[in-house]
Amino acid sequence: MFTGIITDVGTVRKIEPKGDVRIEIDTNYPTDEIDLGASIACAGPCLTVVEKGAGWFAVEASAETMSRSSLGGWKVGTKINLERALRVGDELGGHIVSGHVDGQARILDMRPEGDSVRFDFEAPAGLKAFIAEKGSVALDGVSLTVNEVDGARFGVNIISHTRAHTTFGERATGDFVNLEIDTLARYVGRLLDSKE
Repeated sequence: MFTGIITDVGTVRKIEPKGDVRIEIDTNYPTDEIDLGASIACAGPCLTVVEKGAGWFAVEASAETMSRSSLGGWKVGTKINLERALRVGDELGGHIVSGHVDGQARILDMRPEGDSVRFDFEAPAGLKAFIAEKGSVALDGVSLTVNEVDGARFGVNIISHTRAHTTFGERATGDFVNLEIDTLARYVGRLLDSKE
């Protein structure tokens, strides 16, 4: 489990397509404190550390992860938001994030709004019903509050701190980001489907 509070921005250093895709990521995390088998959210998806060295770790992504997320578009040099798994006693500053990406949202518009930047996104048609005004979403692993919803379109404000300490400072209109809907919305939707 995660909180959606990004604690490092890593850089893809190597990609090896195999049965699953092996990805090495440069990080500022002290890798001697990361266990093999640990979970790290990498731009949203929860991935398992399979190897590590000084200043880097490697993960493997399955075909399911590749098909639902932006990982297929990563290349050497891609910057990615990182968050280590929540530990008992850690501050829960965002919202409960599972690291199970549901799909990708497209950036429709970006405009200054005070000291923030308002981002408008388009959710995939099958996910729009799970996004609610003043609800939570995780976008590229970042916990954000939804300001408004209009069909598949929804808006969030990205404050200057978040832009400076995540990959949102480098985003442009037309980019796709990994979208994880709120866990509670996912289960409520499933319960409602089962009653039909």
